[in-house]
Amino acid sequence: AAAKLIEDLGAKIVATSDSSGAIYNPDGFDARAAKAHKRETGSLSGFEGATEECSNEELLTMDVDLLVPAALENAIDGDIAQRVDADVIVEAANGPLTPRADEVLTDRGVVVVPDILANAGGVTVSYFEWVQNRQRFYWSEERVNDELETVITNAFENLVDTYERTDAPSFRTAMYVVAIERVVDAAEESGTWP
Repeated sequence: AAAKLIEDLGAKIVATSDSSGAIYNPDGFDARAAKAHKRETGSLSGFEGATEECSNEELLTMDVDLLVPAALENAIDGDIAQRVDADVIVEAANGPLTPRADEVLTDRGVVVVPDILANAGGVTVSYFEWVQNRQRFYWSEERVNDELETVITNAFENLVDTYERTDAPSFRTAMYVVAIERVVDAAEESGTWP
């Protein structure tokens, strides 16, 4: 899904992987065709749009603008992080970086958009479904997408503002600050009870 959305924004998808390994084409390939191949054969292996196959670890260390680890927790450890050659990592999986990898990437100046924001779309849309069910009033897919974009864009802007305001070392640290500030605000707004 991430590859299709990124491709729709005009980016070139050069690699992707599944449990059997990774495929690569420096000139890019059609993400939808790769998914169709996977659906038909059960594997990305043999996809005609790829010029070569490689390991998942090789994919994680390719020279790319954007890396989206979207499957496994702890996929990038401290050793792999030393070799990551992406400018930006967007964590679509839950916890794809080990704490050591996060330190290494922060020290190297690699921008990491943390999972708590990057993969929050599913939980947010689940909340929208709950709201619709409570109201017995259902939204179009377009409205769901518009509402989601508003929520995620506002959250990202809050993240960047907090990052800049606090001089946090990383977006992850800034997200923790946002979370702690929200807990403090909620506690203060709830008042003091005897």
